[in-house]
Amino acid sequence: MAISVENSVFHLETAHTLYQMKVDSFGILNHLWYGARTDCCMDYLLDYPDVGFAGNPYEAGNRRTYSLNSLPLEYAAGGAGDYRVPAVSVTHADGSGALDLRFREYRIRQGKYEIPGLPAVYAEDDEAETLEIILEDALSSVEISLLYGVLPGEDVITRAAIVKNNGNSGIKINRVHSLCMDIPRGEWEWIHFHGRHAMERQMERSPLIHGIQENGSTRGTSSHQQNPAVLLCEKGCTETNGFCMGAALMYSGGFQTQIERDQVDQVRWVMGINPDTFAWKLDPGECFHAPEVILSCSGQGMGELTHRFHHVIRHHVCRGEYKLSQRPVLINNWEATYFDFDDAKIERIAEQAAELGIDMLVLDDGWFGKRDDDMSGLGDWSVNETKLRGGLGRLIGRINEMGMKFGLWFEPEMVSEDSELYRQHPDWAIRIPGRNPVRGRYQLVLDMSRPEVVEHLYQVMSRMLRENHIEYVKWDMNRSICDWYTAKLPAERQAEMPHRYVLGLYQLLDRLTGEFPHVLFEGCSGGGGRFDAGMLYYCPQIWCSDNTDGHDRTLIQYGTSFFYPVSTVGAHVSAVPNHQTGRVTALGTRGTVAMAGTFGYELDLNMLSREEKEQVALQVKNYKAHQDLIHNGRYYRLSNPFEENGAAWAFVSEDRNKVLIQGVVFRAAANVLRMRLRLAGLKADAVYRSVQDGRTYTGQALMTGGILLPEIKGDDAAFEICLEEV
Repeated sequence: MAISVENSVFHLETAHTLYQMKVDSFGILNHLWYGARTDCCMDYLLDYPDVGFAGNPYEAGNRRTYSLNSLPLEYAAGGAGDYRVPAVSVTHADGSGALDLRFREYRIRQGKYEIPGLPAVYAEDDEAETLEIILEDALSSVEISLLYGVLPGEDVITRAAIVKNNGNSGIKINRVHSLCMDIPRGEWEWIHFHGRHAMERQMERSPLIHGIQENGSTRGTSSHQQNPAVLLCEKGCTETNGFCMGAALMYSGGFQTQIERDQVDQVRWVMGINPDTFAWKLDPGECFHAPEVILSCSGQGMGELTHRFHHVIRHHVCRGEYKLSQRPVLINNWEATYFDFDDAKIERIAEQAAELGIDMLVLDDGWFGKRDDDMSGLGDWSVNETKLRGGLGRLIGRINEMGMKFGLWFEPEMVSEDSELYRQHPDWAIRIPGRNPVRGRYQLVLDMSRPEVVEHLYQVMSRMLRENHIEYVKWDMNRSICDWYTAKLPAERQAEMPHRYVLGLYQLLDRLTGEFPHVLFEGCSGGGGRFDAGMLYYCPQIWCSDNTDGHDRTLIQYGTSFFYPVSTVGAHVSAVPNHQTGRVTALGTRGTVAMAGTFGYELDLNMLSREEKEQVALQVKNYKAHQDLIHNGRYYRLSNPFEENGAAWAFVSEDRNKVLIQGVVFRAAANVLRMRLRLAGLKADAVYRSVQDGRTYTGQALMTGGILLPEIKGDDAAFEICLEEV
């Protein structure tokens, strides 16, 4: 069994890792260990110093060495003598806030738990086990159920929490994090992924300071600025060596990660819904379900941790017909036309795309309502027949006749003030009574916490999908949210609205993806502003960034790769000078970078020269030849583009017979040795032959001596090397 209990010690075992907790003599659940399997109870590492001004539980008597403020706790509550960041905090009916959580009982069952209304890792019953540990505050009868999903073959443990009010009075939940982990020893560094619109998930690695370091979002989405996925690693941990842990929150709203290094150098790590935009009134008998965290660790460096997250997300988070199947190579008209198009212009782009082997055309913003710019029309999801003469069905028919699939852009959560929907239902837009709303991209946000709004969106979108042969939906969301207020909730419950918004979003996504399983849904939020494991449960790919610059994308996709599989990364070749940066990079470079994703184009192919069109056809053919390896192989980062003169990566097939090495050298230089890359993940005793020049190498040579890159000419020059086992 993956889960066992012996002498009040809980053992959660995967193929290579062990997670251990212990209930002590006072009923406190202590965290003992998360790391490599040891075949040993790790409670001998517990230490009980007499730390000044650390309070002691009353029943501990004069045992000044026993304090909740220094013990490694499994789930920490506020107000009972632990002064570190809490995982859960409540306010009782009498205004007090203490929670004294003691162990009550546990349950073990076969299979993986589910969370009502929220995305969660799924598995067959023979692939997972669930542990539920129930802690209780005796006075208030507030109960915390800690859920652990153990997937042994994935080397993954999931965490979630349920707060239940078994008392006679209502309580207010001020915060409830899904992950809480106390780490007693070690020199730790943390890696998080910050950014901005058009420059998301920039890796930053820092030693832990004494005190609290934090990343998070209060924007109503997981955001461009921070990502809800964090690594903790030992000092000196590399891609291939050292111990590290990773956690990814399956949630698409405001989140918070806090890491505190305390007075005796212990570390506490909490992750969950951001309490700055959350509170929840819990009446007697009610439960609140917190979202899930995916947790894994590796003793072989960050590369192995990446493989574990990639595999569990592809196989146990993404769903539907497209989760593992090959994706169509698409062309999107946005950067080719913006709002200035008609059916004839779209058909000309499609005709050229079909000739070059592209599989799908996606019609982006501007096809509906009165939508000639971004100041009107959102919410009116009916076809603009001035632009599309004969309607959407006629255009789709023409595209299908060319042998191509058709996809369509929506921004369901938004509304323009200049729209029929807003004129009919101004109360559906989020705004505070008596205040002018904050606009973003000159648009307002629909109140997704209201069931009637969710139902309306379901009706108009499902009708569009039923009546037309649409095989792809790009689901966009182009602003942050503020002005939180809804007429559907009383004043004391207004702080629930941000979470209720996310629940409404998930409900709509769940209905549509369930009813239309043949449709490929791609998430988007101004590019990568909502790139998280929660959205991947509904959309097996997400537009990685609005920045399509071939150079910048190497940095964006590098940070994205630590947690998220290549098959989830929307990446396109766009025109030059690039519309975001003005930079000019070679078509070959843009193609190589976009191949490390779902691959497509975002330009007017009719504007290309004959030679460029021939190159596009070869790129499409090359991508299709390698797509199975790119999406299903193991991904290796071979360089750090933040520190080195280039970005390099490799895909290695599961049987380690095929290798695809790609990358970009940023700056050319005269009179220098050629760049060398050490590969990883090969068979040491196998012989590999280069498809390009026929030269052979042993796997050991490639992993220790490395391989020399071709001679590089020009800045931002791409390279590609294919190896096959002889």
